[in-house]
Amino acid sequence: MKNKNKIITLAGNPNVGKSTIFNFLTGMNQHTGNWSGKTVANATGKYKEFFIADIPGTYSLHSNSPEEEIARDFLCFEESEYIIVVCDATNLERNLNLVIQIAELNKKTVLCLNMLDEAKKKGIAIDINKLSELLNMPVFGVTAKKGKGIKEMIDKLPTLEFKEFKLKYSPAIEESINEIEKSLPEFIDNKRWIALRLLENNNDFIASLIKYKNYDFYSNDKLIQLMQKEKNLFGESDNISDIIAETIYEYATKVKKATTKITEKKSDKDYLLDKIFTGKYTAIPCMLIFLTIIIWLTVKGANYPSKLLSYLFENLEYYIKNFFIKINLNPLVQSFIIDGIYKVTTWVISVMLPPMAIFFPLFTILEDFGYLPRIAFNLDKCFACSKSCGKQALTMCMGIGCNAVGVTGCRIIDSKRERLIAILTNSFVPCNGRFPSIIVILTIFFSWSSKYSGLTTTLYMLIVICSGILMTFIFSYILSKTLLKGIPSSFTLELPPYRTPQPGKIIVHSLINRTFTVMWRAVTVAIPCGALIWILTNTSINGVITVNYLINLFKNFGNLIGLDGVIISSFILGIPANEIILPLAIMLYSGTNALTEIGNLESVITLLITNGWTIKTALCYIAFTLFHWPCSTTLLTVYKETKSIKWMLYSFIIPTFIGISICFLLNLLL
Repeated sequence: MKNKNKIITLAGNPNVGKSTIFNFLTGMNQHTGNWSGKTVANATGKYKEFFIADIPGTYSLHSNSPEEEIARDFLCFEESEYIIVVCDATNLERNLNLVIQIAELNKKTVLCLNMLDEAKKKGIAIDINKLSELLNMPVFGVTAKKGKGIKEMIDKLPTLEFKEFKLKYSPAIEESINEIEKSLPEFIDNKRWIALRLLENNNDFIASLIKYKNYDFYSNDKLIQLMQKEKNLFGESDNISDIIAETIYEYATKVKKATTKITEKKSDKDYLLDKIFTGKYTAIPCMLIFLTIIIWLTVKGANYPSKLLSYLFENLEYYIKNFFIKINLNPLVQSFIIDGIYKVTTWVISVMLPPMAIFFPLFTILEDFGYLPRIAFNLDKCFACSKSCGKQALTMCMGIGCNAVGVTGCRIIDSKRERLIAILTNSFVPCNGRFPSIIVILTIFFSWSSKYSGLTTTLYMLIVICSGILMTFIFSYILSKTLLKGIPSSFTLELPPYRTPQPGKIIVHSLINRTFTVMWRAVTVAIPCGALIWILTNTSINGVITVNYLINLFKNFGNLIGLDGVIISSFILGIPANEIILPLAIMLYSGTNALTEIGNLESVITLLITNGWTIKTALCYIAFTLFHWPCSTTLLTVYKETKSIKWMLYSFIIPTFIGISICFLLNLLL
């Protein structure tokens, strides 16, 4: 990074408002997620003469995840001019653990007390002057979401006087620190802090020390002998770490007691809401109600914009055709571009974009409100029984919007084993791409005659999603006993305070960072697949249309699992996006050579019944739509996240095997 002596690093626990402060200072749109692990890389920006670095949230300098390792190494080895540790004023004691560790590391550390307004509402009063005295560092109080006190804090940094903070450990620890300090070479700075880390004998951290300090500590025989001596004195290195951690915790507790007073308790909104949203008997019903509302709003709300986009693309198609005619473009090339590439790509956009543009803002509202960590809390026991991680609940919820986004969201899971389980099972919940075709089949075969068809279809859709969630639990357990054996890891899941969502940031983040990013990936895959579909439906071999060879190839297999060759071929050709599977089937049944609008549902049900569809076919179709290979965008995302073709193939094979097995049983039993 340029101009290292002017870096201000923003550090702190997850969910304390670092990114909000960063956005305010830099004007950059860094999203302020409301669960642990949301910031997964260092973000940088400029404020006046300073570079501002927003590092991932961490609870300690002892890293437990890739994100915490990024934060630790940046704090320990990047030459920051100042480190501002942002703390939640409503939960000071927990935050002080990191503050004390960083203060030992860097003399120019500033404590930024955020959320003072929320602390006041909870009747929490903090003596800032006393806090500054006990920690031997400058302390500022701010309200980040309103921008109060932030610029004043930054502008005062060059005028502040900084003092060294030195926490006293037990006499035995202090003696060991002194001995190790003496054995370190002269060019190594911050010897006391490094001695503490060597005393803990954390191999991962020592590897970082060697890398950044450019000195092989293991080659120092005297140092190795001292470390072995201390290990014999204290026992295992974990015991030394526990003693050091306990000392820090005891001092944090002392500071909190001396500086914080709880005045008259005011009405606790968070407590009341948690009684409802995490209660023994109300948690699951609340989750189902929220899920039903989101599904209903997404399904109903997407209809009009989807039709509008379709109408706009149809009109644009008219002008493109006229342009091609004017330039005398070969009719075959015209058909290839319009009926192949253009129609498939615009279909993906018009059907996929509106649901995502509705679902992701709704999802982000729940995220910013603070409800998503409660979902992880409620489902933690279920995932623990499946030998996986409660954070998988969050990635599963993201997968309902888009499986590719759900796979990316698995970064918040610390354990590699549990992260892979979450990635491999993420496609078990239906994404927005699978909603339209499932809803159409549910409506025309199961809700057509119902007076309240919209509500009935929504409830049936809820059952479908719950089936996917149940399979997530089952197969997470199977994977943990087979491919990905291991013991479930523990993790810290904080339940942040409920906050009023910020509409502007929600819309920008949902549309730019999620919707359009996923949309772009889908379009880049849809273009070549649209070309392939056109070739298969517009060319012939020995007088037989090419796609018919594919249909005949899978005819017997399709009949074995309650489907037919057309449906299986549609699933194969629909790999760029699940949205086009049913339209492809209608196109093949109709004998046309271009993607067809679903149009009137009465004509659709007539066409399907004419081609042999029954209730059993509809059930098998829904089951296979729910459980089959992920779309190409998701597969590509799995590869990018795992850097492994092996896991990408497993993410293809596992849901497909489940779908085929379920369809086979349905066909056998019905």
